[in-house]
Amino acid sequence: MKSRVARREFIGGIAALAAASCVPLKSLEGREPLYPPMDLSYFDSPIPPAPSEIHFGYAAITWGGNDRQAIADVSSLGFPGIQIRSNAVDEFNSPAELKDLLAQHKLTFVALSSGGVNIDAPESEQVAKHVAHAKFLREAGGKYLQVTDDRPKNREIVAADYKKLGQRITAIGKQTADLGVPLGYHNHMGSMSEHPEELDQILAATDPRYAKLELDVAHYFQGGGDPVKAIHKYSDRLLFLHIKDVEKVTGDPKKNYRFVELGRGEVDLPGVMKALHEVKFTGWAIVELDDVPDKSRTPKECAEISKKYLHDKLGITV
Repeated sequence: MKSRVARREFIGGIAALAAASCVPLKSLEGREPLYPPMDLSYFDSPIPPAPSEIHFGYAAITWGGNDRQAIADVSSLGFPGIQIRSNAVDEFNSPAELKDLLAQHKLTFVALSSGGVNIDAPESEQVAKHVAHAKFLREAGGKYLQVTDDRPKNREIVAADYKKLGQRITAIGKQTADLGVPLGYHNHMGSMSEHPEELDQILAATDPRYAKLELDVAHYFQGGGDPVKAIHKYSDRLLFLHIKDVEKVTGDPKKNYRFVELGRGEVDLPGVMKALHEVKFTGWAIVELDDVPDKSRTPKECAEISKKYLHDKLGITV
């Protein structure tokens, strides 16, 4: 019985709707609206893009190859990620061992520094070396592979060299992409990308699908460039960054600069962070210090200085 009543009610409702649709519009004029009027002006403005989201890690290079200590110290300081050099391939018995150690310390394996690409060595040899590192990285749960280059010695660099390097980086990137590992090229003092115009030539010769940029703001500054402008210029190529500082030194005829803790050098770090937010960069920024500038401090103490600068001067909590 209940089902019959429900069926009759349903059919009756349909009939009422059909009848209402036939009512002349004039007969509805003057009636109160069913719902109050809505302000739709909100929808006249486009929805702004979400703010950038930057994760801060720390590089193990300061510990000089003692990656186990670096992992413990970086984790204790609260950094959520770490970059490790390729010496880890030999230091750990297997990628699984490294992966387990990082998991114990709640660290993301952001990147592996794979070393330099040599344009004067056989291409097959160079590709094989870096692809092997990419496999180790992937099996250890890592995200990105970083390469630099070995600047040819005892000869002048010509335009064809930049093109060759770009093509070789692309060849490596194609194979790491097959492994699910994006490749980032790191601009570096003493390399073929020491100066901004050199980096331009290298990136112009790479396929952006397979070769991204790992921008080091201190190396770029020391090479004569403005890292703030570089972030805007290469915003569509940025894979991750090295957040770093550098100061000028005197008295050493071989080297007129040294890398220092954040805030103790000349890099416009507030401008760098502002630019990253302006281009809506989302990803990892690795704080890096190649070596301890003041030998009375430990690598961990240096990292604490940089972390304090991020918090106190830039308002960043890692």
